[in-house]
Amino acid sequence: MALSPYVQAMQELFRANTRSREFPAHGAKVHSVAWSCCGRRLASGSFDKTASVFLLEKDRLVKENNYRGHGDSVDQLCWHPSNPDLFVTASGDKTIRIWDVRTTKCIATVNTKGENINICWSPDGQTIAVGNKDDVVTFIDAKTHRSKAEEQFKFEVNEISWNNDNNMFFLTNGNGCINILSYPELKPIQSINAHPSNCICIKFDPMGKYFATGSADALVSLWDVDELVCVRCFSRLDWPVRTLSFSHDGKMLASASEDHFIDIAEVETGEKLWEVQCESPTFTPVTTKMANTTAAEKQALSSSSGFPMTPNDTAAGQGTRGHNASPRLGMEECSVSIGQGKDVGPLLTCLAVPSPLSQLHVCCSQKHL
Repeated sequence: MALSPYVQAMQELFRANTRSREFPAHGAKVHSVAWSCCGRRLASGSFDKTASVFLLEKDRLVKENNYRGHGDSVDQLCWHPSNPDLFVTASGDKTIRIWDVRTTKCIATVNTKGENINICWSPDGQTIAVGNKDDVVTFIDAKTHRSKAEEQFKFEVNEISWNNDNNMFFLTNGNGCINILSYPELKPIQSINAHPSNCICIKFDPMGKYFATGSADALVSLWDVDELVCVRCFSRLDWPVRTLSFSHDGKMLASASEDHFIDIAEVETGEKLWEVQCESPTFTPVTTKMANTTAAEKQALSSSSGFPMTPNDTAAGQGTRGHNASPRLGMEECSVSIGQGKDVGPLLTCLAVPSPLSQLHVCCSQKHL
């Protein structure tokens, strides 16, 4: 079957212009990366308890500031949906912090009840949702910085997100389901059996037409927002899908895992546009080295990586392909993000490369870097 003109054009653009570069960013593992709504700034969070912000200039990515204050690792961060100066970080120190890049200071610290592992900002900018390791999701007023609501779930919550209309709240869980709640009522609407194994991540496309989920079965599924039906699956990855990102126009979807590449696909057809090669898996190296190691070697890996071993790590190391992988292990340690700024270009992609590199790996399909 002949490729569409769009696929041919994008493949040629990637082929002619793609270049990669690594940027020193932190003193330990990079856990999360995200582009601001204007596409001019890139933020990263790390196990070293800090966040960093880079500014995209005409021909390079320049480190603008480092943000300190958390007492534990910064496991996830996100930007305000419409204000390019504000971003929020979630940490294992049981707090979230809101930062303003204009003052380079923390403008609010909100205490939470548990070790936070995921966070998202509502599309209207009024609410921040943060989830912790005890499967509690707290909804925080972005203006008063006070808790508006709190929900304890009986299932393992892996990732959270509002829909673009701000009237539904989505959670992926350890049973392979997508749970949908009304918002702000937080009443159950539907539970979708999305995957035969753990449903790890979720992302909505900026156009509001689709959302995508990634699973431990190594599949990415694309869903129609209005009909809530799966319209397409992407199956080029071999390992649990840990992170997803749409381009600003919703035409491309990037997905990443322990495979040593990021898959970039055309959303409407599922056709492969490009592979962004990376030297390390988009996942913590602790679990990828577990399969044939002794207890002493596992402890040594734990010490060198900075992450403590848990009882689940042994099971996760037994050839963690597909649905045998631990769902939560490494979720905080991987991230991929396509630049969202229309004026910057939709093809700027970035992923966090795990320790020991402690760097950002940036691939650009235009004349940057």
